Amino acid sequence: MGKWLKKSGFLSITIMVTLTLGGGDWVSRNVTEAAAADYNYAEALQKSIYFYETQRSGVLPDSNRVEWRGDSGLLDGADKGLDLTGGWYDAGDHVKFGLPMAYTSTMLAWSVYEYKEGYEQSGQLEEILDNIRWATDYFIKAHTAPNELWGQVGNGTADHNWWGPAEVMPMARPSYKIDAAHPGSDLAAETAAALASASIIFRESDAAYADKLLMHAKQLYSFADQYRGNYSDSITDAQQYYKSWSGYADELSWGGIWLYLATEDQTYLDQAVAASELWSKDQSGNWGYQWTQSWDDKHYGAQLLLSRITGDPIFIQSTEKNMQYWTTGAGSSSDRVSYTPGGLAHLDQWGALRYAANQAFLAFVYSDWVSDPVKQASARTFAERQITYMLGDNPRNSSYVIGYGNNSPQHPHHRTSHGSWADSQTVPADHRHVLYGALVGGPSKTDTYSDTIGDYVSNEVATDYNAAFTGALARMMLLHGQGQQPLPDFPPAETRDDELFVEASVNASGSNFVEIRALLNNRTGWPARLTDQLSFRYYLDLSEAAAAGYGPEDITVTAGGYNQGGVVSPLLPHDEANQIYYTEVDFSGTAIYPGGQSAYRKEIQFRIAAPLNTSFWSNANDFSFQGIASGGAAPVKTVNIPVYDAGVHVFGERPSGGGTPGEPQVPTSPSGVVAVPADTAVHLSWNNVKGATAYTIKRSTVSGGPYATVGQAASPAYSDEGLVNGTTYYYVILATNHVGESTASAQVSAQPRETPSPTGNLKVQYRTNDTNAGDAQLRPQFRIVNTGTEAVALSGLKLRYYFTVDGDKPQEFHCDYAVVGSGNVNGSLVKLDPAASGADYALEVTFGAGAGSIPPGGDSGEIQTRINKTDWTSYNESDDYSYSAVQQIFADWNKVTLTQEGTLVWGLEP
Repeated sequence: MGKWLKKSGFLSITIMVTLTLGGGDWVSRNVTEAAAADYNYAEALQKSIYFYETQRSGVLPDSNRVEWRGDSGLLDGADKGLDLTGGWYDAGDHVKFGLPMAYTSTMLAWSVYEYKEGYEQSGQLEEILDNIRWATDYFIKAHTAPNELWGQVGNGTADHNWWGPAEVMPMARPSYKIDAAHPGSDLAAETAAALASASIIFRESDAAYADKLLMHAKQLYSFADQYRGNYSDSITDAQQYYKSWSGYADELSWGGIWLYLATEDQTYLDQAVAASELWSKDQSGNWGYQWTQSWDDKHYGAQLLLSRITGDPIFIQSTEKNMQYWTTGAGSSSDRVSYTPGGLAHLDQWGALRYAANQAFLAFVYSDWVSDPVKQASARTFAERQITYMLGDNPRNSSYVIGYGNNSPQHPHHRTSHGSWADSQTVPADHRHVLYGALVGGPSKTDTYSDTIGDYVSNEVATDYNAAFTGALARMMLLHGQGQQPLPDFPPAETRDDELFVEASVNASGSNFVEIRALLNNRTGWPARLTDQLSFRYYLDLSEAAAAGYGPEDITVTAGGYNQGGVVSPLLPHDEANQIYYTEVDFSGTAIYPGGQSAYRKEIQFRIAAPLNTSFWSNANDFSFQGIASGGAAPVKTVNIPVYDAGVHVFGERPSGGGTPGEPQVPTSPSGVVAVPADTAVHLSWNNVKGATAYTIKRSTVSGGPYATVGQAASPAYSDEGLVNGTTYYYVILATNHVGESTASAQVSAQPRETPSPTGNLKVQYRTNDTNAGDAQLRPQFRIVNTGTEAVALSGLKLRYYFTVDGDKPQEFHCDYAVVGSGNVNGSLVKLDPAASGADYALEVTFGAGAGSIPPGGDSGEIQTRINKTDWTSYNESDDYSYSAVQQIFADWNKVTLTQEGTLVWGLEP
């Protein structure tokens, strides 16, 4: 048997097999040297590789070149107690699908294996290796045991139902795995192929890393071979998106080949050949030839490599037939892929360019191996023609690679590059970011194309679309790119929109007052980010008040009407000598993020009023009044209302004078501190403090102190562990920044106790729709998530939310909205005896039979509840056990309990 191996950039061929393409003329427009030379392949390769950096998930490195991307998916795997951060988002969405990700990584590694010199000549070798490593590092994380691989993060339906940037995803992201009881030979073997192929290309530069990759590859291949089955039968959420149509035999061959090439162990080659006997065949007994290499079917690439390695005619003939199908016709010109009038081999409308690029790469590899000059020229001409079509040599004279060439696509189906803050494909009208290097799906069979954001068939992008395309560009670099250079200073800086600002209008005005309607916007996109420390300042000139004998102490500022979390200050001096004052409207503790209509902006209506029966009031000279909408018009963006984030000035103009407002000050003391007892632990939480960079937690066993420091926290939560059950502990919290330390918070206490551990596959997520802790209603919202593999009937569940009634009066329950139907949601208000810290009542929510079931990996949908006293007197939620003013995005919340048929399955009771 002949053997072909590639070592250290050289080809070692022990048997050269001569092939002859079948008869029939292939009518095609040849690519001339002049036409091919019209394109800068170093630039195209540079941008195609860069596209993978735009798809990164997890904590981004310091070398991140994508100014509009930030850390994201930081809780991936947390639902299973794992760190599954990293990897690539699949396409224009944010699911991490393991099978196409591993396929993409393998194809990129194969391209380096074949055409390393192309990457070197274009100056892109370091970049391609860095991007492959980003994927393989993730696969190592996901391979948590020899026979366990996490193959998907994110629920497809939940993900696709939301349109926004990756950095502020609001939905739960469940993790899915394969194991011995739930096999996935295709996924495990493809991941083995990705790691084995990567081990080859990293061997020279990082042998220790190559060894690590190979160890995981061997374990995964053994797992794939021993426990056989299709992964999409185990990870059923993938079926709608990446079902394993071809089965797993192709991946068993594919993985075996790459392990053989990495190890030269004949056993792996034997396994690869044996698996080929299981490849699906047509009625004539032939392996499929009317398709190409893809995320699903690897037998096309496998047979090409087996032809080259073994010289076995069965693989050679099948490879030859596939090449003929794409060029001259397989046996006859009628048995040939369709071609557009402009010369694109058009296999399928969904991602047409992806398939042509995949076959182009195979054709390049084939042409570089086969010795017959006619076959060489035929395959190479086909490949070159397909690539130049994609770069702009087509009837539209347009590139299909975003940000490259002439008239490239502007509106790809891609959430983060679009940068919507409103959960909408139409807002904004144009993409905020250029998705450089991404290959779109492509044109129709008549070469027509619509650059439309909603067209995910023709205008989506995906990591697998660019995989073989990148390899084909590396070969074109060697053929036609001598002397070409990538772009210097790439990528260019983008022109940024205003990201944080206020829109304002006059809500009402009178002889002694003005009422302002203000909407505080977070439309961040460089990168998108959530902030809960925003504030703004409204400046006014009190010279007319001073002339009438009044001062700032006579002017009142009140929030009234509609308020989504702002707190107004009394008038503060800016430039006392010139009578310039301001009110600070502080939304600290209210999460504002570019994630939808209710998320990206928060409204407040506030009134500034002089004493009754005065007539000196005038808005005309007020700095912040200039330019705002009047007469009931819609609010408009105004630069004269400056915005601050954590006390730092981020938008707008300020009046002259007044020193340096906006510089950080010593933070105020934390408020809303809650202590929750647990088994040998106390869990503390509090409200964010504007301008604080850290918090100091102090503890005592005596009320009133003295207190000793027990920890530091960067966010408003801390768990004090290793405590003695039955002992009462007293805590105060201090906020700090580089200016100094605040005074201590009010003291709270808790007594750790042994608590039952919830068991099961259900969890509760919570958010509040009311950040005013002192109003006359409670408005908690819930979502119950099923992380298990079986449906759960809602009728068997009981949810409990704990609070203090603050004056025992009759109360009412309302369900304002529920996905399962408000009529199927029941609520009762139960008095606790004895009362607990932060709770003397509980809201019990149960469900009728009509509520149905929660499917595996699904959730109940949003459940909006509301409680009020019949006399509408106020509550004080700040000390309520289950309440959090800062929890305005659905997230896991263990201060709400859930029982299933009477058994506690989630949460900690107070």
